[in-house]
Amino acid sequence: MDAVNDWLLTWGDNLWTWIVLPVVVLLGLYFTIRSGVVQFRLIPEMFRTLTDKTPRDASGRPQSVSAFQAFTISAASRVGVGNIAGVGTAIAIGGPGAVFWMWLMAFVGGASSFIESSLAQLFKIRDKDGFRGGPAYYMQRGLKARWMGVLFAVILIICFPIAFSSLQANTIQATVAGSVSEDVQSWLPWAVGLILAALMGLVIFGGVRRIASVTQMLVPAMALLYLGLGLVIVVMHADRLPAAIASIFTDAFGPNEVVGATLGYIILTGVKRGMFSNEAGLGSAPNAGASAAVTHPVKQGLVQTLGVYFDTFLVCSITAFIILVSVPDLENAGRGIGLTQGALTSTLGEWSNVLLSVIIFLLAFSSILGNYYYGESNIEFITPRRSVLAGYRILTVLAVLAGSVISADVVWNFADGAMGLMALVNLIAIALLSGIAFRLLKDYTGQRRAGRDPVFTRDRMPDIGGIAVWEDELSVTGPIDMPTKRRQSEKHRDHLHAGHDAH
Repeated sequence: MDAVNDWLLTWGDNLWTWIVLPVVVLLGLYFTIRSGVVQFRLIPEMFRTLTDKTPRDASGRPQSVSAFQAFTISAASRVGVGNIAGVGTAIAIGGPGAVFWMWLMAFVGGASSFIESSLAQLFKIRDKDGFRGGPAYYMQRGLKARWMGVLFAVILIICFPIAFSSLQANTIQATVAGSVSEDVQSWLPWAVGLILAALMGLVIFGGVRRIASVTQMLVPAMALLYLGLGLVIVVMHADRLPAAIASIFTDAFGPNEVVGATLGYIILTGVKRGMFSNEAGLGSAPNAGASAAVTHPVKQGLVQTLGVYFDTFLVCSITAFIILVSVPDLENAGRGIGLTQGALTSTLGEWSNVLLSVIIFLLAFSSILGNYYYGESNIEFITPRRSVLAGYRILTVLAVLAGSVISADVVWNFADGAMGLMALVNLIAIALLSGIAFRLLKDYTGQRRAGRDPVFTRDRMPDIGGIAVWEDELSVTGPIDMPTKRRQSEKHRDHLHAGHDAH
């Protein structure tokens, strides 16, 4: 097993160093420049579209999940062990400077996130629960390359609902084990695994709307709880905060003697752990973004970019500050979740392990649900057979059980390599389709300048084939409800009166 682990580690590092990292950086910069720095310029629009009213169908039901629910599904996948164990690992092996590169890549990657989620919305399709889509769908419909979509779908299914969900379960088990006595640790992994598997089964067999309703409750709760805990620790060590912030910037541009990291390894660690956490350009979040019922594809591009910022600049940063103000000497520090646990207990005492277990459960379980949804969307892309979907559901439940009882090292390294391949396939696709996304952005900003709430219909881009929805304005916005009709009637009447008064 050690030989397999070493091979996976070497293979994954070479893939990221020589192929994935240059592609991620160069394309992120290209998207940033071509879009006019959309990830910064339209930050106010990100917050405005997050609370958009969901279009309804003829029966008055929401056409699909709301913009906010799609945000929470993607946030559920993003915000998980990458934010706690992943940041701890990045700091342990790359030093504080790795945090700077996580921040920088979140900003640059925000442009990639915008492109991929806007494309996912444009090429989404209808299903019984509303809408679904993602990279596999825009590869087939936009690039006319179904083989590429199937390849991406297979990699995603292996990477997210299997490998990453196993890691989430493993982290839950490890955190619980660290907060209980050694007498129960022999059977604890199986107990935690069975409980997680049962809870997961109850949710996922209810479909995407149940997943959305659960994540809508869990994500805000877990974020507020964790951010609140982090702020308490930072305030208690406020005198160390300036030095912690300074170390992030000074260590970002030179070797770190304490942890023995070279500059190249610091950058690589920050980019890998950052992409694992915020998923910008990875091709996972568009699966959630495509499920939303919105009036313009760009709206979910903006919302999912906000999700990148929420993940990295808030949740990852609070983990970094918890560690750096509580463990100023990293030379003999632990790694991963152990580093974060040590930072908490050194400040708040052993009781904080119990609280961290609750937080980890909320983070990781919601992430498992988000990962599952991504896989389901791609299973349905490959085949519509219900028996395959049922088999996939059973497999994901077993993966969670297995992740609770096996060593995480091999799975971590395997997941890193799979994530690199997945990012590479997706980035090639969005590079080829980016011209369409830039046209969508121009259409959106043009309508906003005209004072409209932007509405997209496919006749606005008649030369683009493969668009399955967006038929007309009524199908996009939904039937006009009575209060809206009344307001429009009053506005029209006032306009007529103003015309008569002018004469």
